[in-house]
This record gives sequence, structure tokens and C-alpha cells, in this order.
Amino acid sequence: MAWTSELVVHDEAIRANTAYFASATGGRLMAVLKADAFGHGAIAHSVLEAGATSIGVTSIDEALALRADGVSAPILSWLNPVDADFAAAVLADVDLAVSSPVLLHAVAQTAARLGRRARVHLNIDVGMAREGAPVEAWPALCAMARELEHLGSLHVVGVMAHMSCADRPGHPQNRRERLLFENAVRTARRRGLAPSVTHLAATAATLTGVAEGFELHRIGAGLFGIDPSGTSRELLPALSLTTHVVTSREVGPGTGIGYGLDHVAERRTHLALLPLGYGDGLPRAASERADVLVRGRRRPLVGRFSMDMVVVDTGEEEVAPGEPVTVFGPGAHGEPTVAEWAGWADTIEHEIVTRVGSRVARVHRTSTTETTETGRTTQTPASTRQEAVDA
Repeated sequence: MAWTSELVVHDEAIRANTAYFASATGGRLMAVLKADAFGHGAIAHSVLEAGATSIGVTSIDEALALRADGVSAPILSWLNPVDADFAAAVLADVDLAVSSPVLLHAVAQTAARLGRRARVHLNIDVGMAREGAPVEAWPALCAMARELEHLGSLHVVGVMAHMSCADRPGHPQNRRERLLFENAVRTARRRGLAPSVTHLAATAATLTGVAEGFELHRIGAGLFGIDPSGTSRELLPALSLTTHVVTSREVGPGTGIGYGLDHVAERRTHLALLPLGYGDGLPRAASERADVLVRGRRRPLVGRFSMDMVVVDTGEEEVAPGEPVTVFGPGAHGEPTVAEWAGWADTIEHEIVTRVGSRVARVHRTSTTETTETGRTTQTPASTRQEAVDA
């Protein structure tokens, strides 16, 4: 099948970023591959080979998919409803985060029925008011967990939380949340629990250092070269989105373009149609703001983004159908970066990379080979190999 658009995942960059975080954390690295590794999959073995010691995901289904792919490293799943398939998780040796007595009971009951001991991480809310047990409910949750440990249905291997303002190291909330977490760990131990890992830091907190000193760091966005804190120069962008021109035409001044005719050509110019739109993840909010790279030059996208297509103004150059266009990439060749797209759409880089749709082919590229989403492996040309290394 001929694909017109590709999201290239540069394996060398992901490995380099993983190695950086493994070194920075003293090997205490959990690679967070939630949402199918930010929508791009098939990197679990790479990050484990590069220094990650465990994997984090949201759902049990994600964890089971990794087990089916041959991942034997510890896996933690931390966002599941009370009726989730805990039996499958326990049988596959998947750790489960628990934030309420109802969830804890459901996990323990399932494990007891299987004659197994579930591995759980108690999750406390230290300030975000989303997942995690409320601080006032924490002592009772710990006491219940200790009782269930005594009965043999579970083992508390971890205590975890997530910070709200770690991307701003000077924010006073960081100290408050860290103190709450430290107190939660002490409370758990006073209730007779002996967690072997405690983890508070995600990518931002790891880079800024506001959550250092615990046994594990959860890194997700950083694996792809995204720095929420803007403090690191070490990370390598790991994704490139490319497409090809479908058709092109010459238009005169006064020609309106796209829905609403919001953009009107001021001069005679050439327009090229690209087969990507908001249905493929391009943020509509970036209409009339974004650029792409055509023939080595930045060219503006004009008119409102449609679901399946956008239009690029190539000026005096008429480009031919089939010519390549770079939507975003590492930036080494002048192409827009993910950070620029996030700025154009007034959002964060995480959203840009996770929203790339399923119609865009994923190509996992190493320094010598590339693998498509169908699993086919091909030799990569020398020029492409260099791009992957430079990424």
C-alpha cells in the first residue's frame, strides 16, 4: 500500500534520550509508554535496551499488549476502573496503582480468587485533584492495604504521586507537594507497609530536580525529546512528520482559499494541496499560523485547515505532485519543530505528537533499517541513515 504521509520515529534519538535519563537518575528509570507510546508504539524494547528498567502505562490492555510483545520487565498500570480485568493483570505480573479502598478491595479479591498475590503501588494525590487518594483518606487506605497484605492477597511494592507545577522549579507548590509525599511515605511505613520503590517525578520534575531523591523516575515525553520545563539542552527530538503534494495550481490575486475564504491571495502565486488535516492531528487552531518545509524553504499553510487537507502557498515555485513536504521534524534542516507547532496552536508538544492520526503511517527508523507499522523491515538509504543519527 502506498502511503502519502509518514510519521518517522527516530529510534536513535529515543535511545539517546533514554540513556540520558538513565544516567541522570542513576538507572532508576521507568519509561512511560502510555497511549501506545504517545501514539507511536514499538519502542519498548529500544528503551529497555537503552537503560530503562521498567515500563509505565495507563491501562491493563496496554500492559498486556507489551507482555504479548515479549516485554518481561516490570510494568505498572495506573489508571483502571473498578471493573477492569485485574485477573489478567495479576496473571501477567503487571503492577497496579491503587488510589481508593474500592479499587484496593477489587484487586485483592481478584488475586485471592486466583491464589496469587497482586503487586500494587498506592497512589496519593498531593495537589492535582485528579487520580490519587485524597490526603485525608491516605492513612485508612494504608491500614487497609496492610491488612490485605497480612491476608496474603497483595503486596505493596510502591508509593507514588504526581506533581502539578514541576515545570516551574521555583513554584512554591513544589515544596508543598514534596512534603506531602514524604509524609505519605512515612505514614505508609508507620502502618506497617514496606514499599521498595517511591516515585514522584515525571519528565519535568526529573529535569528540574524538584522531586529527586526517590527510587524511581517516570519519563514519558522526555523519551521523545520533549522538555516541559524548557531547561534541558540534552534531549533530541525523535519524530518527523512528512507528506507529499497531491496537486498544485497557479492562482491570481484575489483568490480566496479554504472554508470561509479567510485567506485571500495578494499576488499571483502557486498553491499545493497536502493530504493531511485535523483528521490526521494537525491542530485547526494553527490555521494561518503554521509553516511547512518545501524544497528546503519554509512556506506558509494558508486558509483554514480541513479534515483531510491543507494548502501551502509555494510562492513563485510550482511544485509537482508527489514532491515531499516536511510538516515537522528535529529542525536541523530548517523544518518546523514540534515546539513551533505547539506554539502556533497554543498548546503543548505532548498534544501535537499524540494526536497524529491512524491514517499516517508510522515508520520506526534506526541508523541502518526502518520498520513500517506493518512490521516490514527495509534497508535505509545512506542519506536517511544520517538523518536518523542527526535526529
